[in-house]
Amino acid sequence: MERKARWLEKYPDAHCWAFGDSPALADALADALAALVIAGKKRGTCGSLASFQAEARAVKPGDYHIVLDGRGEPACVIRTLSLTLVRFHEVSEAQAALEGEGDLSLNYWRSAHREFFEREGSWSPEMELVYETFALIASA
Repeated sequence: MERKARWLEKYPDAHCWAFGDSPALADALADALAALVIAGKKRGTCGSLASFQAEARAVKPGDYHIVLDGRGEPACVIRTLSLTLVRFHEVSEAQAALEGEGDLSLNYWRSAHREFFEREGSWSPEMELVYETFALIASA
């Protein structure tokens, strides 16, 4: 936790979170996705508009994020570059590839994200997503 305290001191207004949507998936998924960010392969992510609106503090371009690994330790710091509202069925091949997952294809993205949003209880081909691009600032 010493590293987390140092990074919170350096980035006092940073959001702090881990990738993943359930405790069962969080450890492995958080580690795998954080590793993709650190390797420069993952430069985008998305969430449902509903979950974005439910956040206690809205994300905006320029915000810093301390991304945690599966143990709750800081893995890296990223900075939001842009936020775009897009419907699930309108996500582009380029946006899918920026997420850095699987074979980088739109088909892979649609399959994996449909499963994710079904678990969330929000999936629809018309659902609105907040698509975020980000830059890696620092890694552990």
